[in-house]
Amino acid sequence: MSLIIRDLRAGDRADAEAVAATRRAALPYMINTAEAVAFAVTCANPAAGYRVLVAEEDGEVVGTAEASLAYDSPEPGQSSVNPFVRPECRGRGAGTALLRAGEEYLAAAGATAVYSWVLDEPANRAFAAARGYAPSRSAHFLSRDLVREPLPPLTAPPAGVELLPASAFASDPRPLFEADAAVTADEPGDVPVQLTDYQDWLRTVWGDPTLDRELTMTAVVDGRVAAFSAARTDGAGRYGSAMTGTLREHRGTGLARLVKNASLHRARAAGCREAFTGNDAANGPMLAVNRWFGYRICATETRHVKRLATTVRTTEDTGESA
Repeated sequence: MSLIIRDLRAGDRADAEAVAATRRAALPYMINTAEAVAFAVTCANPAAGYRVLVAEEDGEVVGTAEASLAYDSPEPGQSSVNPFVRPECRGRGAGTALLRAGEEYLAAAGATAVYSWVLDEPANRAFAAARGYAPSRSAHFLSRDLVREPLPPLTAPPAGVELLPASAFASDPRPLFEADAAVTADEPGDVPVQLTDYQDWLRTVWGDPTLDRELTMTAVVDGRVAAFSAARTDGAGRYGSAMTGTLREHRGTGLARLVKNASLHRARAAGCREAFTGNDAANGPMLAVNRWFGYRICATETRHVKRLATTVRTTEDTGESA
């Protein structure tokens, strides 16, 4: 069989759908659509150097990878590459080729460390270790049935709290950006992220075609977004919680449960059948919230990191004299 690694064909709907289908087959716990694949490529911040690689075997897409620089991190040189290979096509070299291509691209772009999520299964862990990746923090995927399993009953918001969908901020989404930036700064992770560019957020987050503004719910206190539960949908009955967060001064007041419950009820009423979410394995409070909602862990993945060698030009390399 002939294996080639190439870039996603810009503007090719069939290619974007093949990539989305490959991601769904490899990791069915996330929301993936052809629209989202194309959007990520065309609307990514140029500083991210975002690139979608495709592994093609005899004309068939069998794998894909996304590689990017962590441009929104205060720590320079951070990057990520995440390969996806169809389960029935593993063991034939596509994953290795995608990973190598991603690493070479990121190293040339100045990355010194590359992070990759690895399913917590023996074969996947061995694959990562054999290619120089060391395990870091873990996270869980959780799921629940929205049709056959009851949701907690809806409750009225406490005095002084207003429940609003994200669509209510269509004319001015900045309050959502400010809440997202505040919560993201506290989110556990290997690479710290700072959201400071509102225009970039408008383009890459607010403009995401899978962001469902009617199902994304907020709790507003004194005119400010105090908590939110962001929802993503694929138009095929799948609902994903992108992030549920509460500003520091309002934590422990039940607002996270309030907005997430409202979002889940709206999702079920809108015809969604499956709900997915993800939590850092050390985030006990949010895991407890999701257990209360009936979510169960369906898979675990561990983020791995590899230090990339930097290329130093010397007089021997270039033939130049000092």
